[in-house]
Amino acid sequence: MLINVAMTLDGKIDTIERRGAAISSERDRERVDHLRASVDAVMVGGRTLHAEDPRLNVRSAELRAGRVARGEPEQPAKVAITSRFALPQASRFLTAGPARVIIFGDVGPVVGAEVYGTSDLRDVMDKLRELGMRRILVEGGGTLNFALLQAGLVDEVQLYLSPLIFGGSSAPTLADGAGLTRDLAVQLQPPEIDAWPNGGIVLRYMVKRS
Repeated sequence: MLINVAMTLDGKIDTIERRGAAISSERDRERVDHLRASVDAVMVGGRTLHAEDPRLNVRSAELRAGRVARGEPEQPAKVAITSRFALPQASRFLTAGPARVIIFGDVGPVVGAEVYGTSDLRDVMDKLRELGMRRILVEGGGTLNFALLQAGLVDEVQLYLSPLIFGGSSAPTLADGAGLTRDLAVQLQPPEIDAWPNGGIVLRYMVKRS
């Protein structure tokens, strides 16, 4: 499982408004498009789902064609873990792209989606593996990221560090949730670093396994 985020210099993945503020550059959006094209599913948590109604699609026609040529669906599956589902039937999450839509949580039936009534993360991963999905890209938010890291389910973290500062003690970060004490901190391998001319930096970390 791979977590990917775009983050400001002060560690924020959105502003205090929590409306999906633009952080990535166009080059970084292309990088994320390649990531999406390489996975079986793209996952988000409930807050990201409802605040942003994300498409989670591969944008590039060339990358989509490459997936089809490899015998894969044109788009990766969209996965949400949420305690409620309040998006309209015409939402982008449900309708954008010819993608399989999977929702985990006790939310009742949703037209156009497969719904599984569990939000336990290990059960979620077991079900996704059962459905043939091995490589999962997680695109937020901070609460889901933290829960996955705490559960030891994450293999890799990639982040685009943008030359911006948002501030705000209530603005979300890469990993929110309850937090960990120092002795329980998730440890990462030394990163691969790619500095870009626009001032942004891409960092790629592998998670240490005990």
